[in-house]
Amino acid sequence: MAELIIRTKKIQNNIRFLSDYFSKKNIHWSLITKVFSGDKTFLKTVLTPEVIQDIDSVGDSRLTSLRNLKAVNPEIRTIYIKPPAKVYAEEIVQYADVSLNSSFDTIQALNVAAKNAGKVHQIIIMIELGELREGVNRSDLMGFYQKIFELPHIEVIGLGSNLGCMYGIIPSYDKLLQLVLYKELISAKFNKNLPFISGGSSITLPLLEQGTVPKEVNHFRIGEAAFFGISPYDNKKMEGLAVDTFEFRANIIELEEKEIVPDGVMGDGNVGHTALYSDKDAGNQSTKAILDFGMLDVDKSDIDAIHEDLRFVGITSDMLVVDLGENKAENGQQKYKVGDQIAFKPSYMAVARLLNSKFIDKVFE
Repeated sequence: MAELIIRTKKIQNNIRFLSDYFSKKNIHWSLITKVFSGDKTFLKTVLTPEVIQDIDSVGDSRLTSLRNLKAVNPEIRTIYIKPPAKVYAEEIVQYADVSLNSSFDTIQALNVAAKNAGKVHQIIIMIELGELREGVNRSDLMGFYQKIFELPHIEVIGLGSNLGCMYGIIPSYDKLLQLVLYKELISAKFNKNLPFISGGSSITLPLLEQGTVPKEVNHFRIGEAAFFGISPYDNKKMEGLAVDTFEFRANIIELEEKEIVPDGVMGDGNVGHTALYSDKDAGNQSTKAILDFGMLDVDKSDIDAIHEDLRFVGITSDMLVVDLGENKAENGQQKYKVGDQIAFKPSYMAVARLLNSKFIDKVFE
């Protein structure tokens, strides 16, 4: 089978680097592991106690993942990073020490669940700052907080925002400063201390480097930078982090010289996607390789061939075809043969899908 290579040591070094980096800036951070979908082997292999000892919490957007985190390490502090569904309030209280919230009805349900469990559940309230995803409208914020402070089994530990995820609204000093101002208003009106302003994510890291993040923003939720070494703000490598943390390798299962232009009447029954070709290529041939993965495993637009001499031809549910041109090395010898592997660099979304595919081997190095 095709395989996803996971370079454990490089990921662990990234996590250690970020822990040290944030510590020097007096910032708490949560490691967001949703790309791994709660894979227990990953949790045991990568998130060892020594590696995560300086992290405030480990977070995910799926209950199954948090359940697996607690199964692997019952002492780990967990955070549920999207507004939970009301129906799962009991499970949230059981597996998440902290959750991000924007619905009062759900918070009421969490309060009841926490009371039944003999706990106080901690929450961070999300504020709408223009991304139009989760977040309480700013005009409703004070009344929203007043109702929550009356719930005995809910502890509000901060407020936060989510930028750059749906519409791609870029975080800015002015956007983040709004969080600071709302915290000050809430603290003054209700005489409550909110220890966290959770306004940072991987997309905010370049602003932190530039010194344009208000110093009161003291909690970051980081996934992509830790695992891929880059920020989605500009897709550039962050100094000190490794970017070659994953590699996708597929096997050549057929290698033949074939026509460039398909032969026959084309119907509408195909389920795959193909590259464009020109009628002037009729009668010409090239070397084509079939690889052992397809659309069910990963979107071909989310992987880049490490060797640039490959050209995409087509993909179906379980196979991908590439054009190898003349398939010759510099010395004139055959470059690829059946059984060889072709390597790709996967994106964040590629890794997330590959880890969810039961047809892809996962190899920890």
